[in-house]
Amino acid sequence: MGCCQSSFLTETHPEKDQRRQQQQQQKPEPRNHNQAGPGAGTDPVVANGVPSFSEFSLAELKAATNNFSSDNIVSESGEKAPNLVYKGRLQNKKWIAVKKLTKTAWPDSKQFVEEACGVGKLRHRRLANLIGYCCDGDERLLVAEYMINDTLAKHLFHWENQTIEWAMRLRVATCIAEALDYCSTEGHPLYHDLNAYRVLFDEDGDPRLSCFGLMKNSRDGKSYSTNLAYTPPEYLRNGRVTPESVIYSFGTVILDLLSGKHIPPSHALDMIRSKNITVLMESHLEGKFSMEEATVVVGLASQCLQYEPRERPNVKDLVATLAPLQTKPDVPSYVMLGISKYEEAPPTPQRSLSPMGEACSRLDLTAIHQILVTNHYKDDEGTNELSFQEWTQQMRDMLEARKRGDYAFRDKDFKTAIDCYSQFIDVGTMVSPTVFARRSLCYLFCDQPDAALADAMQAQIVNPEWATAFYMQSVALAKLDMHKDAADMLNEATGLEEKKQRVVKGS
Repeated sequence: MGCCQSSFLTETHPEKDQRRQQQQQQKPEPRNHNQAGPGAGTDPVVANGVPSFSEFSLAELKAATNNFSSDNIVSESGEKAPNLVYKGRLQNKKWIAVKKLTKTAWPDSKQFVEEACGVGKLRHRRLANLIGYCCDGDERLLVAEYMINDTLAKHLFHWENQTIEWAMRLRVATCIAEALDYCSTEGHPLYHDLNAYRVLFDEDGDPRLSCFGLMKNSRDGKSYSTNLAYTPPEYLRNGRVTPESVIYSFGTVILDLLSGKHIPPSHALDMIRSKNITVLMESHLEGKFSMEEATVVVGLASQCLQYEPRERPNVKDLVATLAPLQTKPDVPSYVMLGISKYEEAPPTPQRSLSPMGEACSRLDLTAIHQILVTNHYKDDEGTNELSFQEWTQQMRDMLEARKRGDYAFRDKDFKTAIDCYSQFIDVGTMVSPTVFARRSLCYLFCDQPDAALADAMQAQIVNPEWATAFYMQSVALAKLDMHKDAADMLNEATGLEEKKQRVVKGS
């Protein structure tokens, strides 16, 4: 038996396995956020269609984000952001937001997972909910619902042709206050770096608070990325975020909503003390807001921005003050934002995969092996036309090499199979797409995806209409982390199988 024998059935890599084992020992099991509550069960989807919290594999998130392509970055600062956020799409077509933290920010994988699991229990219509995490090697990734209609900062500061109407600004303030109240009630009173970039709009235009702010960007306590002028005074003194600090930051968001600009709190307070509210308000709102309502909101902002933390209101005070100001409860948010309601394009009908397609989509090498053994050489018919002379001179030795390869392949002695199939291929008298496909799988078991891809491509050259050649390329590409190409190849293979079935039915 060769060195690549059955140990490769589970793709064993001693060093990787050891690291993975250490991680698994450190990591707690991700729990369904429903488990502790009534009606807990194993259903992966909870009320309102929000998936339950779960662990994602790195391969899944690479595939979803096109290998973390820079084209998928949605962080406000692009590639310069300290913790990048990517837009991605899962295999089930659901859009996600993936935040990439650094290992230096969370060196202890166990602590990272525990914090993520805690935030993952939260579920509220005012939150862009956390639906999962990935902790693989040095990777620290958070996965949340993706909000299609951008951030409050984008709508306030960067949309020159569309001003947010007054009633919608009040709705935003109320919704974020409700989100903070819910989080505080559920034991998560701290929110890190609350600002207009953390307020998102969903497909209906409704405001949501990003769940990413419920976890620290790092364990060193650095929780504010904004200019120091907007940072709570006590944080500058002791570097700690407190519930009162969150209230201060909420006050800065109210200032953004009132003014349409990012005004330093000290300047805003000077305007408020001079009792000149109209100077503080965005010019586009002139004549389009209630002075009585504005006075209430400005007064709340002033309270939130008090220098002494104990003089600020609490989250329930925020909701109690803002909720009565809602004047258009029946008008959809997208109408007040001046945007079209987002409609997802009708999904492409899902193709039903063959057993080979299913095995390749799961990267299940063992299942692929069983299928190739069962199919034997039935797909090689018509690929060789040899003269009698060729049969008599070279075939015996060559077919003997192939037979030895077949025995080794059946017995999962993949190193010997590679050697025997190579002898068969090197003679060159016969060309067999099945031999190339089999050797391709042997290379995959032996952790040589480049060689596997080359053989799968050779199988396609020999038989351009053979779905198995495309399936094997799909698996090799996935092993090379080329997930978009792998998905395309899997789709092409499925199409070839469907085409073949139509021909059979029509004959």
